[in-house]
Amino acid sequence: MSPTSQVPTLKALHALNPLQQPAYSSPQQLAEVVGKLRTLPPLVFAAECDKLRTKMASVAAGEAFMLQGGDCAETFADVTAANIQGKLRTLLSMAVVLTYAAQVPIVKVGRMAGQFAKPRSSATETRDGITLPAYRGDAVNGFDFTTEAREPDPQRLLDVYHSSSATLNLTRAFVTGGFAHLRSVHSWNADFVKNSAAGVQYQNLANEIDRALAFMVACGIDDDVFRTVDFYSSHEALILEYEHALTRIDSRTGQPYGTSGHFLWIGERTRQLYGAHVELLRHVRNPLGVKLGPETTADNALDLADRLDPDHEPGRITFITRMGAGKVREVLPDIVAKVIASGRQVAWVCDPMHGNTFEARNGYKTRAFSDVMAELNGFFDVHEELGTWPGGVHVELTGDDVTECVGGGDDLVEADLVSRYQTLCDPRLNRNQSLELAFLVAERLTTGRIKRPNPVQAYVPLTF
Repeated sequence: MSPTSQVPTLKALHALNPLQQPAYSSPQQLAEVVGKLRTLPPLVFAAECDKLRTKMASVAAGEAFMLQGGDCAETFADVTAANIQGKLRTLLSMAVVLTYAAQVPIVKVGRMAGQFAKPRSSATETRDGITLPAYRGDAVNGFDFTTEAREPDPQRLLDVYHSSSATLNLTRAFVTGGFAHLRSVHSWNADFVKNSAAGVQYQNLANEIDRALAFMVACGIDDDVFRTVDFYSSHEALILEYEHALTRIDSRTGQPYGTSGHFLWIGERTRQLYGAHVELLRHVRNPLGVKLGPETTADNALDLADRLDPDHEPGRITFITRMGAGKVREVLPDIVAKVIASGRQVAWVCDPMHGNTFEARNGYKTRAFSDVMAELNGFFDVHEELGTWPGGVHVELTGDDVTECVGGGDDLVEADLVSRYQTLCDPRLNRNQSLELAFLVAERLTTGRIKRPNPVQAYVPLTF
């Protein structure tokens, strides 16, 4: 079998009647775009994906913790240095909190550089008696409610590629050029520390880390270990033409990789066992995520794991659970228990956002921070009771001071949503809420399975 024959053709994938795909009006134009994408360089490299798979094996083994976050749906307009920097700052700030609390490495993954498409519950949207195609993210069509904007345009897939490339290039420059140094992270949070209760907690933590750094310097240990971090990109592998065009054969091994991002996941709406998305991704060597909602059964999870990872490879499968605050304690235990009993060691990550969305009285889609925290606590409670490792958190967030989710330390209420509601899809945590969430998770890690060593012991092994 030749290496390229390992990957099913687009024709074969479409024969499986894939869900959540755009209805393009010009097959010829689509084919031309796909042909162009196939000639462009990969966005990520196979060796980087291999490195992340090794890190995810550590998460599955209870030796690391995954922090995954970013926009619900990226937009082309938001691919700016300021926007990328803001999200990165927020994630790195959260990672510092989690690193010190958990005393294990934090695997940092952004919902960035590829999260331009979104599945929708309806293919159409109706306003004032006019029905148009639903907005499926900038990868597919425009947000404006006009016939022209809502027409799926394959040229946008090229814009996805170039926007993702720009995001990755800037992110790589930031995380390797001193931007991510621990001391810089402290200075970013000066205003946050002054103005919020969680900020006071952060300052206490920052002071402890400063003392740790001073101790290392006094011992002749170079604090450059805190200057550079590993950071990975992720997105839902939704649009088959884009993902297939960026599936490449690694010259080292002859194996296929999805080079559109390091970590690719299959969504709740497209995880059919013999569907097109599972069929494509079971052939690539990337570490893979699978979203599991409240209707999931243990058998569903096991069947998906068997199909995507028949060799039980460490780091291959991450189950991202999104049950909702009211169902996580009811649904999750049986799934975790039976997967573990099967002999599989997968990474378990909590998405406390998608199961807790509701419409406010003023018509805005929102999430309550209390519900987000409730699902996280339920996730940790289930794993604590089963003696399994709660391996990570997956959140939709921004570095901006938006008002999209109610609650949190700033006590946002529904009337505040109108102030700075900027998302085009789902509501995101703002910077303050994201830091508060990090402290919640840090507290569970500190008081749960992992105990923080005393400060002197913590100085040397701490790895950002």
